[in-house]
Amino acid sequence: MDIEIIPCLNDNYSYLLKDNQTDTVAIIDPSEFGPCDKKINQKYKKLDLILNTHHHFDHVGGNAELKKKYGAKILGFENDKKRIPEIDTLLKDGQEFKIGNLNVKTIFIPGHTSGHIAFYFEKEKVVFTGDTLFSLGCGRVFEGTYQQMFESLNKIKSLPGDTKIYCGHEYTKNNLGFCIKFNPNNKYLKYKEKMLEAKIKDGKPTIPSTIKEEIQTNIFLRYNDVDVKDALNLKNASDLEIFTKLRDLKDNF
Repeated sequence: MDIEIIPCLNDNYSYLLKDNQTDTVAIIDPSEFGPCDKKINQKYKKLDLILNTHHHFDHVGGNAELKKKYGAKILGFENDKKRIPEIDTLLKDGQEFKIGNLNVKTIFIPGHTSGHIAFYFEKEKVVFTGDTLFSLGCGRVFEGTYQQMFESLNKIKSLPGDTKIYCGHEYTKNNLGFCIKFNPNNKYLKYKEKMLEAKIKDGKPTIPSTIKEEIQTNIFLRYNDVDVKDALNLKNASDLEIFTKLRDLKDNF
């Protein structure tokens, strides 16, 4: 599988995929038509499928024009059938489908929105997490509950550690500052900071990350860390209470 990262809007990422065995081409979360169409033309001059993690405009803005130009089919979660433009195929939680010969599993991860899903390629060890899990962060809770977001993050956290994470936005640098503030003694964060500085200096995306890296560094997956609890002065709080406090603090960071 080939994966091409397409920067869109101010800080969005769309992803162009190709199954090398069948030459089937798909795009995940086309934020806007122009940059996505340009990359499609440069690489393949065709588009078979459009996959949406959720209905927000900065993830579906290119749907209609791309479908019109290439005749691509649009796939999204069944709960978003009235909110994803031009949707053709409604996916269920746990449903598996094919991109050429690539097997994809739909994982329902509500919280950011009520119909948010991830696309998991188990064999290729890749997951596209949209706006639920970011590198060193997680999405805001808009339509769901903190409990839902907490459970959704733990679904992703349970995937194999070497799974690569491709998320919806380039938020890593800002997220790093928040993680360091409330997990200051984390040696993995200090190493991650050096790696990020090098990538940013070279003008490269800071993603993909991996599940293992996120468990080591992402404060929203480290709610049971004693260092984090001490920083929040919530030593006896539950994991959900810690997560909720962190999410509230990040909203105003």
